[in-house]
Amino acid sequence: METTIDRIRALAAAWDDANGDEAFPADRLAQLADAGALTDFTTLADDDAVARLVQALRLIGGADLSLGRVFEGHVNAAQLVHAYGNAQQRATLADDLAAGRSFGVWNTEPAPGMTLTAADGGYRLSGAKCFATGAGHIDRALITARWPDGGKQLVLADIANVTDRADNAAWQVRGMKGTASGTFDFDGLVVGDAALIGAPGDYEREPRFSAGAWRFTAVQLGAVEALIRHWRDHLVATGKGADPIQRARFATAVAATRSAGLWVVRAARLAEAARPEAIAQVLMTRGVVEDAALLVMEGAARAIGTAAFFFGSRVDRITRDLGLYLRQPVPDQARDRAAAAWLEADCWGDDPWW
Repeated sequence: METTIDRIRALAAAWDDANGDEAFPADRLAQLADAGALTDFTTLADDDAVARLVQALRLIGGADLSLGRVFEGHVNAAQLVHAYGNAQQRATLADDLAAGRSFGVWNTEPAPGMTLTAADGGYRLSGAKCFATGAGHIDRALITARWPDGGKQLVLADIANVTDRADNAAWQVRGMKGTASGTFDFDGLVVGDAALIGAPGDYEREPRFSAGAWRFTAVQLGAVEALIRHWRDHLVATGKGADPIQRARFATAVAATRSAGLWVVRAARLAEAARPEAIAQVLMTRGVVEDAALLVMEGAARAIGTAAFFFGSRVDRITRDLGLYLRQPVPDQARDRAAAAWLEADCWGDDPWW
């Protein structure tokens, strides 16, 4: 029987063969919905379910990093609504997902930030979100806004077909163009009680808040693995694989990529089990994947040469997208926090890798 992962694998193989136009991947997102990918990962009951999500993120990231970013945000939003929403909100979520509606999580905002105040018939939002993945394209945005007392509230806004509030003009980047990560103006929008998800402070509740970063490392890893495949294909097709220098460089890159994969899987399992030590594992995994990615990007460029930089080349597209996607917030601080946690904890006993 064909599974969701089987369908994603088939789609990813076709997408990786075609470079795409770098616009928002609406058609590909719809294909993921048809494959069941938008509904299958809201809850992860066991390690097998976690492994399936890891695989889905890697496959999608290897084929289209912009789509991978959109999909990872969708999974994050669905899981947050399911975790902190009430029974009716979870039922509405299930209906929306079954209908193929897409979700995202938007937290970053320009000064002075977003606020939420009581208004006639509901609550009035003031402010905007920036770096909002899928602005003007996704159906539901799970955002944060502060109450007058400073508490940060999750709000699920229905923005389907609301395009006049989205502004993607400033999203002029070399990579990840397809994420359409522009600005969305919520000023004056009124929402009801059903839009308020959980209690103030739930969004930043640990370990979910920090450890959830494992998902984007899996997407990034998929792109690194795709780059390795294209590098390998070039060596075989050109006969350069007979050169021991090329083989040595390729072997180093393969080892780094496989090692990063082990870190991602371990981080995912700890994070989804809500283990407190997951935070340090995930923070260090960010750095491990980044190191592997930088090594593979440089190695592929050296092996393939000028052809790796032509528009239309899959290597060029992956490298540009990955170069930007790796610039997640405070990478040096993430590694430092992980090291500090391991120094402070007695973690070198029976299971030194946690």
